[in-house]
Amino acid sequence: MAQNQTTSLNSVELDRLATQLAKDPHSKAFMPLAEEYGKAGMWQEAAAVLEDGLKLYPGFITAMVALGRAYDHLGQFTKAKAILEESVKLSPENLRAHRTLIKIYQSQGLHESALQSCAVILAANPRDEEARSIQSALGGPLKEQKEPARLKPLAPITSNPSTQQTAIPPVSDETTVSAKEASTAPNLPGSTPIAPETPPAISPTQDQEKEHPAVPELDLQPIDTVETPPPSPHADVVAQLEAWLRAIESRRHDHDTTNQSDPRIS
Repeated sequence: MAQNQTTSLNSVELDRLATQLAKDPHSKAFMPLAEEYGKAGMWQEAAAVLEDGLKLYPGFITAMVALGRAYDHLGQFTKAKAILEESVKLSPENLRAHRTLIKIYQSQGLHESALQSCAVILAANPRDEEARSIQSALGGPLKEQKEPARLKPLAPITSNPSTQQTAIPPVSDETTVSAKEASTAPNLPGSTPIAPETPPAISPTQDQEKEHPAVPELDLQPIDTVETPPPSPHADVVAQLEAWLRAIESRRHDHDTTNQSDPRIS
């Protein structure tokens, strides 16, 4: 008897809400009407009313979740999943949508997605027995994914000026010829033959110092500044050879002057 009375009351409410919606199709009376259809188990009628209402009010979260539940009861799980996932994008903390999604995810074997919905519910209510039970059955909460270690960028390779060798300029042909003339010049009478001096021996350490002169620290200067090249390491040898040549020419000049003044010298 009580059941018949409840059914009678639902029918009266359904008629009232349906009449209200008919008088004003643009009102939100479709929501309570859909709920009454759901209470009466009339899910097809509830889905139809909600679809029409969402055409007028797109993005109405409550209506979207109710339509997803109606699709779920009708066994249209693809439609239910699509509209419920869209609703949680707009309202991530909608617990009613997550509860229905958990059932759909479990039926489709999407355990990770089901655990994510459980985590949302437990974040809002850690004592929710249903969500805790499902989470335990699926193997516990989701494990935190660790980000892969990022490789540190390699330090840029900078050139060390101390390791660079200073190029030694080659000896010019003029210096070579002067050295040959000094070595082959004839000995003048009354003069001590001039022997080419042997350049001083250079120790390996000094040789290395000449081959690898110390490079001063870099001094940042404007781009248009021209640096003076270092002196040639053979400057001393060239100067000595020039001194020999000047001595030879001076002795030749003295010898010619003596021959002209003394006829006995043939």
